[in-house]
Amino acid sequence: MPASGAGPAPRQATHPKGVAPAGRGGAAGANAGSSKGLPAPPPAEHAVQAEAVPGGYAEGYRDGVFAGGEALVAQHIPPDHILPAVAAADLIAAGFRQYAPSLARLSSPHEMAGHITAALDAQRPLSVVRLGDGELLTLAADTVLPGQEVQELAPFLPYAGVPCSTPDIRAMLAEAIQAADWVGVPISRAPTFQGLLFPVLRHFGIDWSQLKLTSSTINYSLHQSGLVLPLLQGRRVLLIGSQAPELAALLHNRGVHVTGIIGSVAGVMDIQRVMQQTAEHAFDIALVAAGIPAVILCRRIAGELCKVALDFGHLADKLVTGELQL
Repeated sequence: MPASGAGPAPRQATHPKGVAPAGRGGAAGANAGSSKGLPAPPPAEHAVQAEAVPGGYAEGYRDGVFAGGEALVAQHIPPDHILPAVAAADLIAAGFRQYAPSLARLSSPHEMAGHITAALDAQRPLSVVRLGDGELLTLAADTVLPGQEVQELAPFLPYAGVPCSTPDIRAMLAEAIQAADWVGVPISRAPTFQGLLFPVLRHFGIDWSQLKLTSSTINYSLHQSGLVLPLLQGRRVLLIGSQAPELAALLHNRGVHVTGIIGSVAGVMDIQRVMQQTAEHAFDIALVAAGIPAVILCRRIAGELCKVALDFGHLADKLVTGELQL
């Protein structure tokens, strides 16, 4: 089912997905939302010191919380009136109850594992792509945001495989999202995540309610739920991305049959070469950790080669470095 989303989860805090390292956000960083999200309160041991510094962290935090809460409420209170003993949090809770019927549910890790397994068993194509700040800012450049602002917000885009967001690249990316079987979307409501998701989809004429949605951190969720190895065991696996050789060794040690390795993807302009090489391999499922191009690659692998393709992202890096264990 589609989803409009709510608060943070793992992909959201990163940038590229494997052009060098991979992924739409690490499990740890994701909970932070974007760099423009509201900061957490200072640790207790620093609170007194921060409050003692004019213009310090605590003061800025209090001002931000007020501006984003009580000050907004005040705009709706008529002149010469007050609303006694009702906090902004209470009003938000009351309003949320009104909008609760509009909640839309994301497909869970176990549900997604079931969809992937069913496609593999039936030898049916399936693409699972993920959208994070990199993809959304690429789509937003010169469409819903000025190009210069995107450059300032996303200096990491060249590393993520998009040296410059052009109309052709945006069109390819939008087409891949529209045609993908499952689309991972940010749970974070931060400005460069859900703050861009719906305006960008609207601009490109993509009706989010017609997409089958999961979380943009579904790669991490599958791992955390212990579902990655069961999905791969007994399947022929193709690995795409800069960490492919090292990841292949790890998977081999866990009994996974890796039938092909395609190394680093040199950005969106390298997609055609990678597709040509991919077609030369025999495989059942491709794990693609290749930055923003992974969205396009996963869709094309499913659509043109009739295989299962999963946007594996920075999970590849974390497994290779040992930060996460299979």
